Amino acid sequence: MKHKILLVEDDVNLAFVVKDTLINKDYDVCHMPDGNGALKAISAHKYDIVLLDVMLPGMDGFSVSKQIRQQRNQTPILFLTAKNMQEDRIRGFEAGGDDYLTKPFSIEELTLRIKAILKRTTKQDDMPITFTLGNYFFDNNTFTLRYKSENTVVTKKEADLLTYLYLNRNKTVTREEILIALWGENDYFKGRSMDVFITRLRKYFHHDTSVNIVNIHGVGFRLEAD
Repeated sequence: MKHKILLVEDDVNLAFVVKDTLINKDYDVCHMPDGNGALKAISAHKYDIVLLDVMLPGMDGFSVSKQIRQQRNQTPILFLTAKNMQEDRIRGFEAGGDDYLTKPFSIEELTLRIKAILKRTTKQDDMPITFTLGNYFFDNNTFTLRYKSENTVVTKKEADLLTYLYLNRNKTVTREEILIALWGENDYFKGRSMDVFITRLRKYFHHDTSVNIVNIHGVGFRLEAD
């Protein structure tokens, strides 16, 4: 079965080249020129990945990504953008993006990024569906972290990170291991994004001091839990 791609790009010429090339590589590609069209498409259809331009008319790509995640849709998002500033890259990851490709880019690099994201997504499908940490219960199917009657819905990236730490609980995992496993490469900006997610996860476990994500300075992290 072909992987379905949603391409959100307002540059008609670039969109034509990208769509035509990906179709020739046996992908099923749908193109939308703006954020509103993208949100309607992703609400009506299931895609394996979204290629999302940042500079869109009306609603920028960061806002589109946030709305997708607010709908609890965890489809991987690859940002395409002419921006290369550190703040913009980190903002993209915080908005729910999985990767970031700066224009101009080669079709070969775009294809490799798509393959890498789809490969990671497939691997993560084998992760445990539910597990407990201290007094918390986590459902990886609904991305819900439950403490007594309190439910917190986390993002897919938070769920992936928590599950990876759970599988390696009470062991130290290096920053490089986590970044390669979940982000595809040991990259400075992705490392900054990972630190943001680690901070969020720590806050989720504030009810139970037996669950702790320890920072091993200069090495990585260790999830300590009963």
